[in-house]
Amino acid sequence: MSGYIASLGMYDHPAQRAANDALWSWIAGRLVAAGVEGVPPALDRGRTPDVLWQDPALLLGQACGYPYARFHKERLRLIAVPRYGAPHCEETRHCSVIVARMADPRTALAAFRGAAAAINEPASNTGTNLLRHTAAEQGGAGPFFAALVRTGSHVGSMRAVSAGEADLAAIDAVTFAAAEASYPGLAESLKVIAVSRRVPALPFVTAMATPEPVAALVQEALLAAMAAPELAEARASLFLLGAEAVAPAAYDEVLELERLADAAGILAPED
Repeated sequence: MSGYIASLGMYDHPAQRAANDALWSWIAGRLVAAGVEGVPPALDRGRTPDVLWQDPALLLGQACGYPYARFHKERLRLIAVPRYGAPHCEETRHCSVIVARMADPRTALAAFRGAAAAINEPASNTGTNLLRHTAAEQGGAGPFFAALVRTGSHVGSMRAVSAGEADLAAIDAVTFAAAEASYPGLAESLKVIAVSRRVPALPFVTAMATPEPVAALVQEALLAAMAAPELAEARASLFLLGAEAVAPAAYDEVLELERLADAAGILAPED
């Protein structure tokens, strides 16, 4: 196949873009050397990740665990699950931090019953699914949020809470750790009031249409990039400690958390 595309848009904040470019350039060079044709020289930053997940030309991308498990298992082949060194991450598992304004006197999630929550997207695992599950786990059953305010991004949710447009939000732990370098003062205006359950981190993927031999070369190149000495600075900027192969069934866990939140009666985005 010719004309592949690649995207690392899930963690591509301004201070991380050079690192993502370096990571992809190294991987692309290895793929070209292995004889793969149509390898893109640069990352696609013109389309959102959810659009790219549906493109059969996707050679390497990173997916959110919930939409992968719920909507894209037939479209995407898992390559590896990353290990992140951000706070609250452990091995190949990450989580959300539930944040409120620093000046808010409430210090526990249960005290926010009846509050407005900012969410990045209804189908986000870290922004919505883990928020609902954590509310069910720490706040008890029954309607919890008075409203959900859709912002379009984790950074947008952080800004909404900081500005008083919402009372709390669930932020991907890696994004929260990365915010300081790209958005000075934003994370400092917020406080962590709860931490969600850890779940498998955002998987690296390729389109199911990618031929298996090519997919195997992508996996090999990605795993090699996790150990390449010349990429140490780039990995540090991305909080990457490594990556491991993973079975698709690992992400069924996020659907179980959705089921538990539904059973507890926690407000869903469509309610």
